[in-house]
Amino acid sequence: MPHNQEKTTGKGHHDGALEKLLEISKRLGESSDLPVVLGVIIDALRDLLDADRATVFTYDKNTNELVIHVAHGVAGSSSGEIRFPATAGIAGACATSREIINIPDAYADDRFNREVDKRTGYRTKSILAIPLVDHSGDLVGVAQVLNTRKGVFDSADEQLGAGIASQAGIALRRAHLIQDHLDKVKLQQEMSVAKEIQESCFPKFLPAHPAFDIAAFSTPAEECGGDAFDVFGMRDGTIANSDEAADKVFFFIGDATGHGVGPALSSMQARGMLRISARLGQKLGPIAREINTQLNEDLPSGRFVTGWLGILDLATASIECFSAGQGPVYVYRREKDHFEEIDSDAPPFGILMPGFSYEETRIVELGAGDMLILITDGYYEAMSPAQTLWSEHGVFEVIRRLKDESADAIRQELDRCSLEFAQAKATDDDRTAIIVKRLF
Repeated sequence: MPHNQEKTTGKGHHDGALEKLLEISKRLGESSDLPVVLGVIIDALRDLLDADRATVFTYDKNTNELVIHVAHGVAGSSSGEIRFPATAGIAGACATSREIINIPDAYADDRFNREVDKRTGYRTKSILAIPLVDHSGDLVGVAQVLNTRKGVFDSADEQLGAGIASQAGIALRRAHLIQDHLDKVKLQQEMSVAKEIQESCFPKFLPAHPAFDIAAFSTPAEECGGDAFDVFGMRDGTIANSDEAADKVFFFIGDATGHGVGPALSSMQARGMLRISARLGQKLGPIAREINTQLNEDLPSGRFVTGWLGILDLATASIECFSAGQGPVYVYRREKDHFEEIDSDAPPFGILMPGFSYEETRIVELGAGDMLILITDGYYEAMSPAQTLWSEHGVFEVIRRLKDESADAIRQELDRCSLEFAQAKATDDDRTAIIVKRLF
């Protein structure tokens, strides 16, 4: 597509205009590729109106901006895009009024911005701005033609410009619709890959021990989510091999702000860091400190990851744990039929707290029949049609009712009941659960 060509030859002005319009209509109908369509429109306007240069601005209704994709004669304009408010300048006036604007002397019009001429050395004289609308009358862009060879644009030029615009608006809308569809397909493909990568990082199996029943699962609200979890066996202070009997079990559950690929990357970054730290034999406090330090450096402002880390000693049934804003976390005491909340020990990961120590962890003991309940807010915040929350009371009811069932049965029932409460078939928020039940 030519971007920086100027017309150097000419024929009789408007000779064979009808035939040319038909040819332009044919060319516009042959392609739905946006750059190609823009190029056809620009070349048609410049050639038919015997003008020096032409520019097409497309209209972004989401931001109420005009966008320059192609501009003849403007160095560097072919790469990327330039945006400005849809009310600014002559193009903005045309977009606002939806009427053709014919300016015989650009420098005599207060709306004209002379800065482009100053930067490029070009001298704009006459301007013809033409609104581009689709078949529904909705604005899709503005065409701007500069410096007709005959001095000023006349009414015949306006008619020709309107004729081109009637075809161009429809072609632009079609190109945008097709491009939007292609973008959605591409995004879906990328999200599917991201989901596959995220799921591949979840544990392939859970450590087994005769005294403990462990269940863990994650369901994202979208293709991939901001929740993450990990469960792995440890032996002699480091991650155990799959064929080794573990003496401890490491638990992690995290929840990054937001949904989609970005939060998924954040939560998986935290998970990856703790795996590396665990392989190096680091203690729980230093692991938490390193995660926070790194995420504070990497995450954009306002982003953070809540997290809960715990190490279960299989011999003593004690859990050393640390909570960075993750909660509520509960321990169900079977003997007393009571739920005990484990308070958070620190702010979420990614929030810098000068002087704050991550060295202090806490110990939680599990008795026979007790359960550790690690679930993200997708469960607690399940919303009914009446705008009430399922909250911890819904969680407690399921735990009490299924206290004699397996950890996985409890996990599945939490899923079922929270969705039933919300009268939903799918989750509106990421939901992740780890249930640890001491059998004896």
